[in-house]
Amino acid sequence: MINKESLTHHISQQFNAELEEVRSHLLAMGGLVEKQVNDAVTALIEADSGLAQQVREVDEQINQMERNIDEECVRILARRQPAASDLRLIISISKSVIDLERIGDESTKIARRAIQLCEEGESPRGYVEVRHIGDQVRNMVRDALDAFARFDADLALSVAQYDKTIDREYKTALRELVTYMMEDPRSISRVLSVIWALRSLERIGDHARNISELVIYLVRGTDVRHMGLKRMKAEVEGTASNEGESANVPAEPDDK
Repeated sequence: MINKESLTHHISQQFNAELEEVRSHLLAMGGLVEKQVNDAVTALIEADSGLAQQVREVDEQINQMERNIDEECVRILARRQPAASDLRLIISISKSVIDLERIGDESTKIARRAIQLCEEGESPRGYVEVRHIGDQVRNMVRDALDAFARFDADLALSVAQYDKTIDREYKTALRELVTYMMEDPRSISRVLSVIWALRSLERIGDHARNISELVIYLVRGTDVRHMGLKRMKAEVEGTASNEGESANVPAEPDDK
């Protein structure tokens, strides 16, 4: 197990500075992405096409931040050849920026749906679900970034666990909206836009979970991707070996 002190204690102060700088850039990108999610959901619910357009314009800035952080990671790998926890930090950052960029993409999709709905006029069914799931997904993104900032594997685990709740609520909302479209075929176009927005929110939750799994890898040194939640919890708590857990054992089908 590692902590912040062990990650930042190096002979080379310049190396310390490089690691801290690239980590701060990741968190800055995360803050911008978190705001993008919030603004996209707000734009859709409040029929604010101007705010939706702002979300779309921010996307290129997020893409550029991803490219810059990638370059920083490559330079550190080439010049410093980090090992152990330092290498895990660079790997976790380089993978997390991919998920952050994709969260930005999904937010842009929601913004496009918001503009489309503004042009169509009437407010469709599903806004309650968008607000509810949007709030939860935004909290997942925030908590995943906080876990990265604090090297908090327990908080990261809670994010991964909550993704199951988002999946369940998304499926429930989808069933309700499909039923509504069957009852009122005139609503199909508008409600489909809401369904696609909900789909983007569900995917944002998946990306937040991916980041949380990288935090666990960073802190515990174990790749928990594709593990069931029970085994992931055991890894975080340090009890996996006592329970006979193995990363080579397939995850339980109902545990994801």
